[in-house]
Amino acid sequence: MNEYTERVRRLQEQLRHKRIDGCMITQNVDLYYFTGSMQTGYLFVPSAGEALFLVRRSVVRAQSESAVKAEPLGSFRSMGERLAGAYRSLFGEAASSGRKLRLAAEFDVLPVQQLQRLEAVLPAVEWVDGSMIIRELRMIKSAAELACIREAARVIDLAFEDAAQAIRPGITELELMSRIELFVRREGHLGMMRMRGYNQEVITGMVGAGDAAATPTYFDGPAGGLGLSAASPQSASRRPIQANEPILIDIGCCIDGYIIDQTRTAVIGSLTDDLVRAYEVSERIIRSVEARLLPGTVCEQLYMHSLQLAHDAGLSDHFMGYGDDQVKFLGHGIGLEIDELPVLAKGFSYPLQPGMVIAIEPKFTFPQRGVVGIENSYAITGNGYEKLTVTREGLIRL
Repeated sequence: MNEYTERVRRLQEQLRHKRIDGCMITQNVDLYYFTGSMQTGYLFVPSAGEALFLVRRSVVRAQSESAVKAEPLGSFRSMGERLAGAYRSLFGEAASSGRKLRLAAEFDVLPVQQLQRLEAVLPAVEWVDGSMIIRELRMIKSAAELACIREAARVIDLAFEDAAQAIRPGITELELMSRIELFVRREGHLGMMRMRGYNQEVITGMVGAGDAAATPTYFDGPAGGLGLSAASPQSASRRPIQANEPILIDIGCCIDGYIIDQTRTAVIGSLTDDLVRAYEVSERIIRSVEARLLPGTVCEQLYMHSLQLAHDAGLSDHFMGYGDDQVKFLGHGIGLEIDELPVLAKGFSYPLQPGMVIAIEPKFTFPQRGVVGIENSYAITGNGYEKLTVTREGLIRL
């Protein structure tokens, strides 16, 4: 049984557990996760039996890549008839009993217009939200997935050390970011880091110095960055980096679809005592959280613990942003997307399990002055964790 077959089997197990007859998958990343191909189409996974990938484009490529049976979609209007013919028992039983089929779809990412089209061609279907089923399955990484993330960590470490050599007064954030992006692209970075959240975008991360790094923005993170314009209001700007200000280098790399996420803080010269102390508190928090990265620990507890440590240090007002722009999490799952489950935040009661991969990022924002902090990515193991991030730590003085 190959990895993709096992993923489909686990999905079917969950469908049966929740009394759902099948699942229609359309999002690129989810298609890739279950088939090994990211061609445009519709993957139908019945609660039992063989899955079918109906491909619009490119059929030839999907048939060469997909671990699931791939066929041409043909006319979209005939999809209902196609599926009824391919799954006579499933559709026939529902019709004979006078009930609607219960099919799941990715409501968190499926456009309303696309759902309405599916409703039109499959009128005898009750559509239910299957997004959490899929996201929870993807939350646990296999050995092959972890290997990709380790490779991404190796590449971004080399890129960071290369970038550190180039940092000097007057270099712009954009020049520094461009150097990082060129390095990782040559090493196999996809050129993007995918996000699932609506209207959330990120390319290779965020490089920001001084007040630019502390500029708030729409991005759901503790540091936004000034960006190049209102059309791209995050990450690097054309602002020159100066001596004696914090430089936040929050970068990632995506190898074969899988992401590493890390942050380091640097300075040309020195920082004021309060910024140095805030950085030291960020490391204190991450060390304390590391000690609690054990199977069974509840994600929410780690977030609440970090809040208490920030409070005890007198830095609550600056923790994970400032004022109305503070974010309400400490860490997030990573994998094929940068905003995967689990989330270290209030209300997330997931216990840590082996195979989870989490980026943990305690940071402190000081308006008009900058952002300091650290971020590492971790894989939960049977008796603790593996730190996937390999880049040197500490306040990096240049």
